Amino acid sequence: MTAALEAEGLGMRFGRAWALRECSVSVPAGSVVALVGPNGAGKTTLMHLVCGLLRPSEGRVRVFGGDAGGTAEALARVGFVAQEHPLYRGMTVAELLRMGQALNPGFDRALAELRLAALDIPLVKRAGALSGGQQAQVSLALALAKRPRLLVLDEPLANLDPVARRDFSRTLMSAVAEDEVTVLLSSHVIADLEAVCDRLVVLNRGSVRLDGAIEDVLAAHRLLSGPRDAATDVPGVVRAVHSERHSDLLVRTGPEETAVHPVWQQHRVGLEELILAYLESPAVTR
Repeated sequence: MTAALEAEGLGMRFGRAWALRECSVSVPAGSVVALVGPNGAGKTTLMHLVCGLLRPSEGRVRVFGGDAGGTAEALARVGFVAQEHPLYRGMTVAELLRMGQALNPGFDRALAELRLAALDIPLVKRAGALSGGQQAQVSLALALAKRPRLLVLDEPLANLDPVARRDFSRTLMSAVAEDEVTVLLSSHVIADLEAVCDRLVVLNRGSVRLDGAIEDVLAAHRLLSGPRDAATDVPGVVRAVHSERHSDLLVRTGPEETAVHPVWQQHRVGLEELILAYLESPAVTR
C-alpha cells in the first residue's frame, strides 16, 4: 500500500530540548489518522515538519515519496489548518479566496465557493465577523481548494460548540469521500476522532507509543480483572491498577485472540481507555 506519510528516526530540537526524538510512523494513502497526545507531546511539531514549516534536526519525513517541503510541488501536495484558524480578520471571505488562488497553483476557487455556499457563509463578510465555527469552515475550504493529497489538521475542533464540530466533521468526511484525500487529524476529543478516523497514532514525550489501524489495535488489547498475587505472571501489561487483593490490567495480547488463565476475567477495551493507558505508561511503545 502506498504511504502518504513516512517519518524515519525523526527528531526536532529547540535549543537543548527535544520536541521529537526517534519518531517513526507510516501512514497509508487514503487513511484518516487520529494523532493523539497530551499538550507538549510533539504533535504540532510533527505536523509542522510534515507541512514543511520546519526542517528536522535529524531523520527524514516524506510525503508521497518526496521530502516534505522540499519543493513547491511538495508544498502543493499538503493542505494545513492550524489550531487557531489564522485568517486575516480584516479581509472578506472573497478576498481570502482570491489570495489563496494567487498563492497556490491549481487552487480551485469554485470548489471553495461551492462548499461555503452550502454552509451559508457569505463571501462579503469579513473573517473577523464570522463565528468560530464559520472561521474553521473557511480555513478548511481554503485548505481543500488546494486539492491536496494530504490534509493536516491541528486541533481544528478546539473551542467549537457541538453543532460546529459536527458540521466541520461532515464537511471533512465529504471531502475525504469525494477526493480520496489522506488526513492527519489532531484532537483531544476522542469521541470526535472515533467517529471519523480509521487509524491511530499515539504520541507522548516526543515519541510514537502506538501506531496502527484502530480496529487492529483494539483487537490486540484486553482488560483483565483478577487476583493481585497473579498479576506478576501476566505478559504484555500496558497499565496496571492494584488494590489490596485485586488487580485491573490492560494488556497487549497480539492480533489474535490469546488464551488467558481462567483466574482472569477478560473484557474488550474502548478507544478512550486504550489511549489513556498508553499516555499514562510512556515506557510502552508501538
